[in-house]
Amino acid sequence: MELKTIRYEIVDGIATITLSRPKRRNAWTGRMHTEYRWALQEADRDPAVRVIIVTGDPEGGAFCAGADLGALEGHSEKGRYDPGITEDIARPGFGVAPEFDATFAYHFGLTKPVIAAINGPAAGVGLVLAAYADLRFAVPGAKFTAAHGRFNFPAEFGLSWILPRLVGVTHANDILLSSRVFTSDEAMGMGFLNKLLAPADLMPHVTAYARAMADGVSPGSLRETKRQIYQDLHRDAATAVTEAERLLNEMVKHPDYKEGVKAWMEKRKAQWQG
Repeated sequence: MELKTIRYEIVDGIATITLSRPKRRNAWTGRMHTEYRWALQEADRDPAVRVIIVTGDPEGGAFCAGADLGALEGHSEKGRYDPGITEDIARPGFGVAPEFDATFAYHFGLTKPVIAAINGPAAGVGLVLAAYADLRFAVPGAKFTAAHGRFNFPAEFGLSWILPRLVGVTHANDILLSSRVFTSDEAMGMGFLNKLLAPADLMPHVTAYARAMADGVSPGSLRETKRQIYQDLHRDAATAVTEAERLLNEMVKHPDYKEGVKAWMEKRKAQWQG
């Protein structure tokens, strides 16, 4: 696919997707969504990729400023919401569980962790992208907002489901009912973020974190643990324990189990088969 709105690169097992419409503050369009899903699918299918990082083009001065204003005007003129995508759009993460087969919820069906490196404002769909990442690191003072209230929209793309699970109902109500602007510093206090980092330290830290995850955790463990986390949100405790026991008995037979034990005892980096 010809990429016009994102950059996609793989370095030493880490795939980085950069939202790149710098003249529009990396604002979201149907084209960007199409390219983003293509890149996620490529990274998820590539056995060499262990971790995925999503960030914004620093020249845009934002992580993602939300939906492009042109798209918002288009919805008004058409009298309906038009996502700007076609039926043949890539479907990363689909087919794992019915509850993941929807826009942005598809992140939960991916086999690899997604880390959001939030290097500036995240509004509307930008906040959605951050929320559906598995881990979130940001720079201090970045402005966040759900934004939907000012456009007579509902809470978008399942934010009403995921935010209460990330920050609790009290903070989620504050974010969603007011549509107010809040800062990454506030988001850190709410538990939305894993860490705040100076702009110069953000990508080095996130890359090092991803590198440690890729080197220190087997691909099978990453895949199954991520799946457990999101499927168990819909389960009772007993079902979660039973499934964990089933996976344990299955995964202990994989060569990566023996390799993990051997590497630990020999104090060396494991050579994962995946």
